[in-house]
Amino acid sequence: MDSTKETSNTYKEDLLLRMGLNDNKAGMEGLDKEKINKIIMGATKGSRFYGNELKKEKQVNQRIENMMQQKARITSQQLREAQLQVDRFAMELEHCRDLSNTIVHVDMDAFYAAVEMRDNPELKDKPIAVGSMSMLSTSNYHARRFGVRAAMPGFIAKRLCPHLIIVPLNFDKYRVVSKQVGICLAPTSICSWVSCRIRSQLQMPRQDWPEERRRYFIKTGNSKTTSELTTYLTSIEYELSASPLLFEDSPPDLQPPGNPSQVNCKEQNKLQIPQKSVVFGTSAEEVVKEIRFRIEQKTTLTASAGIAPNTMLAKVCSDKNKPNGQYQILPSRQAVMEFIKDLPIRKISGIGKVTEKMLKALGIITCAELYQQRALLSLLFSETSWHYFLHISLGLGSTHLARDGERKSMSVERTFNEINKAEDQYSLCQELCSEIAQDLQKEGLKGRTVTVKLKNVNFEVKTRASTVSSVVSTEEEIFAIAKELLRTEIDAASPYPLRLRLMVQKTVTKTKRPGLMTKHSTSKKIKPNNPRHTLDTFFK
Repeated sequence: MDSTKETSNTYKEDLLLRMGLNDNKAGMEGLDKEKINKIIMGATKGSRFYGNELKKEKQVNQRIENMMQQKARITSQQLREAQLQVDRFAMELEHCRDLSNTIVHVDMDAFYAAVEMRDNPELKDKPIAVGSMSMLSTSNYHARRFGVRAAMPGFIAKRLCPHLIIVPLNFDKYRVVSKQVGICLAPTSICSWVSCRIRSQLQMPRQDWPEERRRYFIKTGNSKTTSELTTYLTSIEYELSASPLLFEDSPPDLQPPGNPSQVNCKEQNKLQIPQKSVVFGTSAEEVVKEIRFRIEQKTTLTASAGIAPNTMLAKVCSDKNKPNGQYQILPSRQAVMEFIKDLPIRKISGIGKVTEKMLKALGIITCAELYQQRALLSLLFSETSWHYFLHISLGLGSTHLARDGERKSMSVERTFNEINKAEDQYSLCQELCSEIAQDLQKEGLKGRTVTVKLKNVNFEVKTRASTVSSVVSTEEEIFAIAKELLRTEIDAASPYPLRLRLMVQKTVTKTKRPGLMTKHSTSKKIKPNNPRHTLDTFFK
C-alpha cells in the first residue's frame, strides 16, 4: 500500500516537473515555481492534455529506468576505455577550436507582444499575451512575472494571471515590422544571425571613419514633453555607458552635432527641442550597439543581442541581458570555459525537458558536469548525442552560417478547436497548401517531398510524407499529394471520424544540411564570399 502511494507521489512530482514552469526564459527568474506549478496542475488535471502528459512521462521514466540498468552493467574497464576514446576526440575538438570569428545573435524582445503594446499604448503597463485560449505565442514581461509564457494554453495562463489580456495574432502586422527590422540590418542581409570577422585589416578602416559617418540623430518626436525627452536621453546615455567592457576600445559620444539646433515646428503649440545625436565607436561591440539603436529608432521596439565566438554561445548570450541589452563572451578559451562552467544545460538549444530529465538522473545539471561525465555519456547515449554533449561542455558550436544557402523546407502550421468532418479537414489542408505555394513562389523554389503532420484530440501525432519524381510548387500540385496523405489517415480512423486539433503542411526543398563536427570532419568556418552576409561592411 505504501509502495503504491510512494509511486503515485513520484509520478505526481515528475509530472509537475514536466508540465510545470520552465524558468530558463528571460523574465521568468525568481518566481514562486511551487505555487505556479500547483496552479498549472489544477488547471489541467483530468483533461486530455493531462492524460497525454502522464503517458509521455511514463515513457520517459521507462527510458530512464532502462538507462540506469545499462549504467549498472558498465564495467570499470569499459569506462576506462571510453575515457581514452572521448579524451582523444576532445583533443581533436580543441585542436580545431576557432576563436577567429565573432558571431552575433540579434533577438527582438517579446516581439509580437511588443508590437501590440506599441500600437495600443493602453496595453503598455498591463500583462498581455498574444495568441488564443488554446495556445499562446508569446507574453510580455509583465505577464511573465505571473509565469505566463509562450507555448502555454491561454486557459492555463488565465488561471495564473486572471487579469491577463490575450490579443489575437496579427501576422500581417508582424511581417511589416519584421521587414523594418530587416532594413536596419541591410548591410548584413540577415535578420537573426549576423557574423563579423574581427581582423586588424577590418578594424583599422572603421577606426579611420570620421565621426559623422558613425553619427545617428535621435528621433524623439515633437510630442514629447521636456521631462519625457530628458528621461529618454538619459536612458540612451545609460544604455551606451552601462558596460565598460563594451566601450574600452572606443567609447561612444552622445552630444549635439556642433551647436544644438532646433527642430522646425510648424505648429506653435509643439515643443522646440534640440536635436541630439549619438556617435558609435569602432569595435564590434559598438557595431551591435549601433544595430540595436537603429532598430529602436526605426520601430520603437527593442532588441537584445549576444556576441560570441560561435552560434551556440551567441544565442545563449542574447538571452543574458534581456530585455534591451547585450552580452559578449571574449574570444578566448578561458572566457568561453568560464561562461559555460555553471550554465544550466537547459539553456542550450537542443536540450529539452526530456533530455534534461535523463541527464539530471545521472546528476548532470550544468554544462561543466557534462564534461565530468563525458565517458559515461559516451556509453549510454548515441554517438550523435554524446558528441553534441561534448561540444557543449567545451563551449564549441558552429561557426558556419548557412543562411546564404537555399532554404531546406517551408511549412505552415495551424492549431485549432476540434475538426472532425472530412470536408473541413480537406478544406484546411488546401488552405495550407495555398500558403505554402505562395511562399515557394516568393522564394522562387520548388520541392519534391510533401509532408502532412497531424495531431488528434488525444495529442497523438502522425506524420506522413511522399516524395515525387518531379518538382512541385503550385497549390494544385501540392494539394494533390497532401490530400492523399490526409485521406490515408482519415481511412485509418474509419469507421470513427478523425478528430484533429493541429495540422502542419511542409514542403522540403533541400535535404542536404551541415552537421556537427565529428571525428572524421573538420571545423566548418564562415566563408564570407558575399559581403552582405557578414558585418564586414561596417568595418570597410
